Amino acid sequence: MVRGRSCGPGQGELGVQPDHWHRTNTGMGHAMEKQMRERDEQTAEGTPRRSLFGIAAMSALGLFGIAATTARAQPAAADGPDWPGQLKGRHKQVFDVYGINDGFPLGFVNNFLTPNESATAVLIFRHQGLPYALNHAMWAKYKVGETLNIMDPETKAHAAKNPWLEPKPGVLANADTALDRLAAKGAVFGACSVALRGQSRRLSSNAGVTPDEAFKEMSANLIPGCTAIPSGTWGVNRAQEAGCTYCAGG
Repeated sequence: MVRGRSCGPGQGELGVQPDHWHRTNTGMGHAMEKQMRERDEQTAEGTPRRSLFGIAAMSALGLFGIAATTARAQPAAADGPDWPGQLKGRHKQVFDVYGINDGFPLGFVNNFLTPNESATAVLIFRHQGLPYALNHAMWAKYKVGETLNIMDPETKAHAAKNPWLEPKPGVLANADTALDRLAAKGAVFGACSVALRGQSRRLSSNAGVTPDEAFKEMSANLIPGCTAIPSGTWGVNRAQEAGCTYCAGG
């Protein structure tokens, strides 16, 4: 019968001398440390070890928060004018006025506003509807009515002034469709700069000026409360983003 070797003083549980255990496990430990060092030389993305140390250092110093704050502090890129701005009222509608059509687009606007006590109308004058946005002086100087074949309901001749701006009593079938009356009800006006540029080229010769001169003068002589905007389609989008439903007003 073979008896197991007892664990005497200085021996481990399995009867292995401590100095032997230390040499064996120390060798294994060195091998494992070497593997870990080699593995730590690279991350799964191939990032150098020192980069990880740099990230850890930034995190420890709170530099990530500083970098994020700096990024958020950068000004936002310009995104055009703030138009039509904050609109009042529960009900909001944009009227895409792309033609004169004998004043009917303004009738559409009045029909929307009349039954609604809390409503805002946005009118965009573009394409052939751009002349609505010009004041009396521009109609007269550039012969708008004659060139574009727009008749004045008062004179029954080609309009030498804006027929829908401050008309005499009884001239319009419904006085509430006048541009100044709609403005008094809070309507917002926008004039398409693309159409303004196009009409300036078309009408400039009537006044003996260059297209650029006509554009500058017309831009400075819009009806009260009207704003020149980048384009009519741009305006339709901004008005809808501001909560407006859409109505074709040609």
